Amino acid sequence: MAKEPSGRGTRPNRKKISRREFLGAGGVATLAATGLVTGMGESSSQAATSEGIKYGMTIDLERCFGCQACIMACKVENNTPMAVFWMYVFRFEEGRYPRVRMQYLPRPCMHCDNAPCVKVCPVGARYKREDGIVATDVERCIGCRYCAVSCPYSVNYYNWKDSDKSQYLDWTTPEELLQVTGGAIPPYENPDHEALYGREMRLISGGSHQKGVMGKCTFCVHRVEKGLLPACVANCPATVYHFGNLNDPESDVSRALRKKRFFRLAEEIGTQPRVYYLGAPPPGLEFRKIQAMEGRV
Repeated sequence: MAKEPSGRGTRPNRKKISRREFLGAGGVATLAATGLVTGMGESSSQAATSEGIKYGMTIDLERCFGCQACIMACKVENNTPMAVFWMYVFRFEEGRYPRVRMQYLPRPCMHCDNAPCVKVCPVGARYKREDGIVATDVERCIGCRYCAVSCPYSVNYYNWKDSDKSQYLDWTTPEELLQVTGGAIPPYENPDHEALYGREMRLISGGSHQKGVMGKCTFCVHRVEKGLLPACVANCPATVYHFGNLNDPESDVSRALRKKRFFRLAEEIGTQPRVYYLGAPPPGLEFRKIQAMEGRV
């Protein structure tokens, strides 16, 4: 059984919103009611139940229509800085008007079995957990950005600014935050991000809010260790994503792999990614990428 997180990591001094304040202000209830966070408290059928767990994700390209709910859910859940996308949906276009075909390609971290970022990290801050999640211990990270250079999927982000200068809202002033959100406190200061996880008890969730360290998709490890699905999976309105134990033939993710053909991004270079794309083939040379990654999303 996955262990509940315990312990606390270090953070720069700033006023915090406690779990009591967060829940007391109706944050969970209001966000769930507005659709910003769904599936909260919902138990994942792929929660760790035995040894030999290897987490993975499937993304059904035939079901994705580019609504970007996964992007929004990731940003709310992990409070990523402005213009930083731990989850992103690329948009591709084929043909000419009026015969145009669109294809969408969500891109989380691939959590590779043979992860280049793990190999090049000089201080052991980037490592692969026994359950397959590639994590970053921000207390060890020196911000050298070797992981960003080595990653063929461009999922790593360097945090250039102090946390209070890189967010959309100033979460150090709860009173002003309540006015903006209409009474709900988004999980900008989710206490789960302050906990230590895994057998190593390392700070690996939400740590990129510190200046000078690297951050990327964590498969929402703080949710997974409590038996919940990652935010992108829980919030997708079209059931594009499945997440779970690839070693369990009866898990949702294993069943999804048996139903449709699949491919993995750049698997020919030997990274052995644990994210599988279902249904449609990868975008070819005839596709044009549109809507670049930029702006205050």
